Amino acid sequence: MDDVIDFINTNRDRYVEELKEFLAIPSISALPDYAPDVARCAEWTSSELNRIGLENVRLIETEGNPIVYGDWLHADGSPTILFYGHYDVQPVDPLDEWESPPFEATVRAGEIYARGAADDKGQIFMHFKAIEAHIKQNGMLPVNMKLILEGEEEVGSQNLNEFLREHKSALGADVIVISDTPMFDRGVPSICYGLRGLTYCQIDLRGTKSDLHSGSFGGAVANPAFVLAQILVQMKDRSGRIKIDGFYDDVRQLRDEERAEFEKLPFDERRYRTELGAPILFGETGYTTLERVWGRPTFEVNGLQSGFTGNGAKTVIPAIAMAKVSMRLVPDQDPNKISDLFETYLKKVAPKTVDVSLTRMHTGRPWMTEIDNPFVQAAGRAIEKGFGRKPVFNREGGSIPVVATFQEILGLPSVLFGVGLPDENAHAPNEKLDLTNFHGGVIASAALYDEIGAEHCGTACKTIKSLPH
Repeated sequence: MDDVIDFINTNRDRYVEELKEFLAIPSISALPDYAPDVARCAEWTSSELNRIGLENVRLIETEGNPIVYGDWLHADGSPTILFYGHYDVQPVDPLDEWESPPFEATVRAGEIYARGAADDKGQIFMHFKAIEAHIKQNGMLPVNMKLILEGEEEVGSQNLNEFLREHKSALGADVIVISDTPMFDRGVPSICYGLRGLTYCQIDLRGTKSDLHSGSFGGAVANPAFVLAQILVQMKDRSGRIKIDGFYDDVRQLRDEERAEFEKLPFDERRYRTELGAPILFGETGYTTLERVWGRPTFEVNGLQSGFTGNGAKTVIPAIAMAKVSMRLVPDQDPNKISDLFETYLKKVAPKTVDVSLTRMHTGRPWMTEIDNPFVQAAGRAIEKGFGRKPVFNREGGSIPVVATFQEILGLPSVLFGVGLPDENAHAPNEKLDLTNFHGGVIASAALYDEIGAEHCGTACKTIKSLPH
C-alpha cells in the first residue's frame, strides 16, 4: 500500500482537475432537455473506466439512461466487489442562489463547489482514482471488481431492477460497495449501517373546472387550497406523531443498546440547530434528534402549489391544489403497505367538496446491516487508514433504495463508504465536497480493496465472470 499511497499523494492536483471535467457535464436526469448531456456523461464515464485500466467497459442501454459497466477480474481466489454509483445529478434551481455556476467547478477554501460534487460524482471519482493507483503501481488490484454506474438514481432508478434481474448471474460478487453517504461530522469519519426507506406521493385536488372570482363565488364552493391545508394538518398530531391508521404497526423499535451508542456520539444539538437556521428543533415526542432522524419514520410535505403566486394581487378561488409528500420509513416497514395505508387515510379525511386523487411516484425499502459484518469491519479499518482515526458507526436518515434492491435481487451485503459532510448542500444550491475528505477518501478506498482482499473468501465467493459483450 505504501507505493499506492505515494502515487495518490503525488497526483492530488491532477485528480482535482479531472474531477472538474466530470462535474462540468450537466447530467440532470429529471429534466428531459438535459438528456443529451446525461448521455454525454455516460460516455465520459466509460472512457474514464477504460483509461484507468478496467476491462469489458460498455454502455448498456435501458429504456431510460444507459448503465456504465466495467470490471477487472484477475485476482484469483480473492473476493469480488460490486461497486455501485450514479453519474446523474439533481436540478440546480434556484439558480440565483449559487455563488458560482453549478457546472463550472470552483475551489474555495479547500472545498470544490458544483452540482454533483458530493452527490455522487465526487464520491465515485475517488474510487476511479483508487483503482487507477493500484493498477498503475502494482499492475493489478487486490480484489476482483465490477462497477455499475447508473444515470437514473435521482429519478428513482426506474430501470435498474430490470437490469439487475437480467444480468443477475454476471453480477455475482461478495459485497456491494456504495459511496453516496455523508460522514458523521467534519473530522469524524463514520460507517453507515442503516438507511431509512421512502414512499413519495402527489396529492391533487380539484374543486371547479377553472379558477373563480373570489368575490362573485366566494362562499359558494370549497377552496381546494384551504381543503388541502385541512387535509395535511390531519396527518400529524401536535406531538409530531403520524396519525395514519396502522402507520407504526411494523416499526422496528430502537434497542436500548443502540440508543446508548447514539448518546455517546459527538453531537452538538445547539450547533446543529444554529447551522440549520431553525428557531427551535421539533420532532416526535420521546426521542432525541438523532433517534428521530435515524430510527423513526416521518411524514413531510415536500412541495405545495395552488392559485395565484405572482407579484401583486389576483383575487381568485383556485380550481386546483397540489402537494407532494414523502414518508421516510424504518426497518420492517413496507413502502407499498404504507402507501396503501396513506391512500385509505387520505380518502377517510378528505371532504366530498373536492375531487381528490393520489399518484404514487416512487418507493424505496429501508435497510440495515450488522456492525460486526466482516466487510463493515474491513471498511472501518480502511477509513482509519485514510483519515487517521477510527470511525464511528451511525445510521443515516436519507434513502438509497438500491441498497435494499441489491439485497433483494442479488442477495448481497452492502458497505456504505461515504466521505461527504452533512453541510455539503446535496440537492441544494452551492453543493460542495471537502477536498481533504476527497483525498482521504481516495486513500481509504484503495485501502478498502486491500482490506477486503485480505479477507478469506470462504463459501461466500461467487463465480467470477463479466457481463457478456
